[in-house]
Amino acid sequence: MNLQIGLQLFSVRNELMKSPERTFERISGIGYENLELFIHDASNGVRFCGLSAKELKRLLDANNLRIVSSHVGILGSVDWDELIEYNREIGSSAIVCPMELGIADPYAFCEKMNRYGEICRSYGMDFYYHNHFEVYQRFGDKTLLEILLERTDKDLVKIEFDTYWALRGGGDPVAWLERLGDRCDLVHQKDIPASVQPVNVFETISDRDPITMESFMPFAKPENFTEIGCGVMDIRGILDTLKKIGAARYLFVEQDLTTIGELESIARSYHNITALLAETEGAGA
Repeated sequence: MNLQIGLQLFSVRNELMKSPERTFERISGIGYENLELFIHDASNGVRFCGLSAKELKRLLDANNLRIVSSHVGILGSVDWDELIEYNREIGSSAIVCPMELGIADPYAFCEKMNRYGEICRSYGMDFYYHNHFEVYQRFGDKTLLEILLERTDKDLVKIEFDTYWALRGGGDPVAWLERLGDRCDLVHQKDIPASVQPVNVFETISDRDPITMESFMPFAKPENFTEIGCGVMDIRGILDTLKKIGAARYLFVEQDLTTIGELESIARSYHNITALLAETEGAGA
């Protein structure tokens, strides 16, 4: 397994707003090399922190950083030529749909994901869907994730699996990684405090109703998250499973929210995940 550690830049969004230059320097100083971009609304032009592709690439190169993939919001109204050109210039080879809310028709949703995948393939880019707990919404006797896997072309639509949000949806991250197999080569990791109860959000809301921003936001609180290795997730088991499958290329630290400073948060997670990964690789030597 050649699993590399990366950082989803959403984890340091507030620091980036203050100073992209200083934040990239700090990220590099911690030890990160691989990054995932976020542009939550590309419908009004493709920019990250107000930076052109050339400006962003200059900052990345100056700090020995590289963009692996990009989360891009509101794909239904983007200028695909502009979006792909921006990603090509910064070195990104994949577009990720970060989340879809309000899904009432899972089959129309799957058709849309296939369409985005076809567009990306026409540009020579990979396309992924990134889960939150909405993929465990149920339609009849199946979850949205099960329908997504059945009704989308595996060569067009890959899964970037967020283990934390799978757990919050009542899923077993290890079992789902095994089920996804080589369809999942990008993974997101964070951790959950022992104090978060119930873990499964569908013990408090219906798994039959569309997940809206209103129903999602109560679970997006700083106290519901902690840094890798500081909570109760079976991260060693996740790493062992990724090693066994052998398909994952990048495991991104993504701290949606934190009760400590953003830079301290990503440093703590980097230290802990690299130590765990070294132990896992050592155990298999």
